[in-house]
Amino acid sequence: MAQTITEKVIQAHAVGLQPGHEVRAGDMVTVRPAHVMTHDNTGAVLPKFHAIGAEKVADPAQPVFTLDHNVQDASDANLAKYRRIEEFAASQGVTFFPAGAGIGHQLMVEQGFVHPGTLVVASDSHSNMYGALGAVGTPVVRTDAAAIWATGTTWWSVPRTVKVVLDGALRPGVTGKDVIITLCGLYNSGEVLNAAVEFHGPGVAGLSLSERLTISNMTTEWGALVGWFPFDETTAAYLRQRAAVLAARGHADRLNETMIAGWETEPPGPDADADYAAEIILDLGDVSPHVSGPDTVAVMRPVAEIALEKVKIDKAYLLSCTNARLDDLVEAAAVLRGKRVADGVELYLAAASAEVQTAAEANGAWGVLLEAGARALPPGCGACIGLGVGLLEPGEVGISATNRNFKGRMGSRDAKAYLASPAVVAASAAAGFITGPEEIGVSAPAYRFTDLGWRPVERQVAIREGFPATLEGRALLLPTDNLNTDGIYGKDVTYRDDLTPEQMAGYAMANYDPAFQNIAAEGDIIVAGRNFGTGSSREQAATALKYRGIRMVIAASFSQTYLRNAFNNAFICLESPALAEAIRSAFAGKADAGTRIIPAGELEIDFRSAKARWRGAGYPLSPLGPAAQELVLAGGLEALTRARLGL
Repeated sequence: MAQTITEKVIQAHAVGLQPGHEVRAGDMVTVRPAHVMTHDNTGAVLPKFHAIGAEKVADPAQPVFTLDHNVQDASDANLAKYRRIEEFAASQGVTFFPAGAGIGHQLMVEQGFVHPGTLVVASDSHSNMYGALGAVGTPVVRTDAAAIWATGTTWWSVPRTVKVVLDGALRPGVTGKDVIITLCGLYNSGEVLNAAVEFHGPGVAGLSLSERLTISNMTTEWGALVGWFPFDETTAAYLRQRAAVLAARGHADRLNETMIAGWETEPPGPDADADYAAEIILDLGDVSPHVSGPDTVAVMRPVAEIALEKVKIDKAYLLSCTNARLDDLVEAAAVLRGKRVADGVELYLAAASAEVQTAAEANGAWGVLLEAGARALPPGCGACIGLGVGLLEPGEVGISATNRNFKGRMGSRDAKAYLASPAVVAASAAAGFITGPEEIGVSAPAYRFTDLGWRPVERQVAIREGFPATLEGRALLLPTDNLNTDGIYGKDVTYRDDLTPEQMAGYAMANYDPAFQNIAAEGDIIVAGRNFGTGSSREQAATALKYRGIRMVIAASFSQTYLRNAFNNAFICLESPALAEAIRSAFAGKADAGTRIIPAGELEIDFRSAKARWRGAGYPLSPLGPAAQELVLAGGLEALTRARLGL
């Protein structure tokens, strides 16, 4: 059968598939990524690696360590952590980039670790960026990273794929950042949530590699797990340029002409008749400069419209893995040449990597920005993730070429943050209010989304020895979409390490509804709406339910981070939009009246047929394949990793 690019790449990187098994969306499989990048959080992965009992990295060529998040912190504690990471890298033979080399995602791309048609992961949500080079880039959590270090493998749940067709061409003055801001604002109702996104169409050819990196990077904010662009002449030209640089540095083994010629001969891509969940059509000619926000990417406005209001700004930012490459800095410099940053405005500048900064210095763009009044910072994440110099203070307004403007991310929760292209950020910094460098209009593409009626392929699932083929439990309906991790396990106890499992169980769902503790019973099965477990990455939101005796959660969809944390702790989570809708509809009266926990009768789960049976009807479930069963039987990823190491 035909496959999407994500299905094909996972097929090629899967380990232990049953003979003849074709990877499909919904499958949970064991994978061996080509590379795994960790940054400052390498320091948090290390204790997990040691807790497993591992002593040696399975494949020293697989991990890449980059120090990029807290590089402005010169405290003894942070410098000691950085030394521990560097020493561990040296002892294991792992590639290491010190603070100041650049942002991890940029380094992965420019240093030859990302190849078309490969699976490349990182313990950071913006791993989607690797899709710009035709790879499948996706995030993993820290436990996954430790398991990959120890065994070379982890697990992944294959997402459905949405096809985005780009027609037309961008007008002068419109950028890739405007494209992704438009997509985030126009399709903001979960159209691509937890999906892989494939970009296609004649408009792709007109996008520079830098613009593709920006778009792929921010598919994370759009809600997708993958943001893939096809390999073409633009990709090949960029890779050849990088191969020449790497060869001069003695790293031709990472990327070379033989590899590039092979991709040109057989470009990795989806099958022509691949099965897509939905299709979006975007006319690039209708895109105009837009800003996101404040405080969300789900709201966008044309720059020409908001400029009329003269929204005063206090700070502006040209930095991050999204828009701090050479093209971006040149774009901003062209706007600021001969101008000065407005009185009362602070403009912060940090290149995506040391190499980018050197190139910007050589071509004069860096000097222009400094002459305009920009304050230079070392290559790194900095203010984008709320660390270091230049954070937003209470009451301030900032405009940034970064990827996220969540309330409080870049400083005070009482500040406001907008996102825009480097040109708009530069023009706003000079004007003192949000504006663009030129009048291009307020046009925006039409909403063109088609649900293609995709449903997971129904097929029999092999059951591992010791795993039950069926089980039963009482359904406990939580008639809520976007039930966040703070509702499941509150922030007041998240950082308490002194609680026993029994005590943690007593806090489960306390913020959602304190009545949960009296209603829930051992063996219950929670049934919930869309995007269950959204919010922070706290593992206790999964383990507290497990300790409380909840057998599993079935939801219309899950936050991917929650899903990973759950299975890493041997807690089953299955998707079934049909079951969630059926039970929600049956109890609509109670739900609409505000009842937040509704016992809904007996539910039978048939793992072999991947179906749930309720009130005499069957509803498809996401399949719990052998890889997932092995994870649950072992007691979670750390236990499974120890078993694989024979510990």
